Amino acid sequence: MAISLRRPERLPSDVRAAVGLGPGERVLSWGREAASGATVVATNHALYAVDAAGERTLHRPWHEVDGGTWSAELTTLTVTWVDGSRPAQWVLGATSLVPETLRERVQASVVLAHRIELGPRRTAKVALRQDLAGGGLVEQVVLGRGVRADDPELVTRTEAALVYLREQVGL
Repeated sequence: MAISLRRPERLPSDVRAAVGLGPGERVLSWGREAASGATVVATNHALYAVDAAGERTLHRPWHEVDGGTWSAELTTLTVTWVDGSRPAQWVLGATSLVPETLRERVQASVVLAHRIELGPRRTAKVALRQDLAGGGLVEQVVLGRGVRADDPELVTRTEAALVYLREQVGL
């Protein structure tokens, strides 16, 4: 893959205004979806989307992003959320750096994580993640498919894992 030394195009001022950058926040990458006109903006603190009308439709801090997948063939980015809400999807084109930025920022937010095996095809993930805007730690339990939050074994094992993770970071 060739590296371009060309300066990237600047984020349009109307999109920048709609995002409303906070103190210390800066744009790392962005991409525009040709079909809808939506713009996806990745900052050092969060992921945003602004629709073609200039309205901010998404603002999620990095610690709320569970992960993302990039289809190079379809030039499509799919983003999943820690709370299990419906994934977001954008067709950004092959030159967008948003997928790489997403990967780097999600990884930067993870302090410690532990995967819990609950049986065949039953997993959960327990993590301590940093709010990259404020610096505080956030505890998370992300359930795999088919795992119920009220499962007594899950509750016991995730709480034990959280205690362990807290001890590892001195909480």
